[in-house]
Amino acid sequence: MKKIQVITDGACSGNPGPGGWAAILRYNKHEKEIWGSAPHTTNNRMELMAAIEALRSLTEPCEAVVVTDSEYLKNGITTWIHSWKNKGWLTAAKKPVLNQDLWKDLDEQVTRHKTTWVWTKGHASNRDNNRCDELATRAAREQSSSAA
Repeated sequence: MKKIQVITDGACSGNPGPGGWAAILRYNKHEKEIWGSAPHTTNNRMELMAAIEALRSLTEPCEAVVVTDSEYLKNGITTWIHSWKNKGWLTAAKKPVLNQDLWKDLDEQVTRHKTTWVWTKGHASNRDNNRCDELATRAAREQSSSAA
């Protein structure tokens, strides 16, 4: 099984507002940057999209170490999702889980791979996280300017 490093980030110009997501995928000496955007979204949705699209882009099952600066993403996929699924996608307060569509997509992608989730401090000295932030912010900005 190939071992892939995946670095993800999401950005939003306003929350909600125009958003962007980005990921860096690294396998041995190969590196690929991917990104996308949405016209009206939230930062959390963009964080989820970055992970979904990165994992979806892998053409075969892999061991993926996913690095994110989003505690929402990391805690959601490693801890909270089990309870949400057991409760029929309801929170402890018996309200529907926010971003349920994306959590289901992410769960589907995670089942294809062996994933490990690592949190990193955002906007700090992590070069890869800073690059993802730059790509996601640019995608959000370009979405914002194309909507004007």
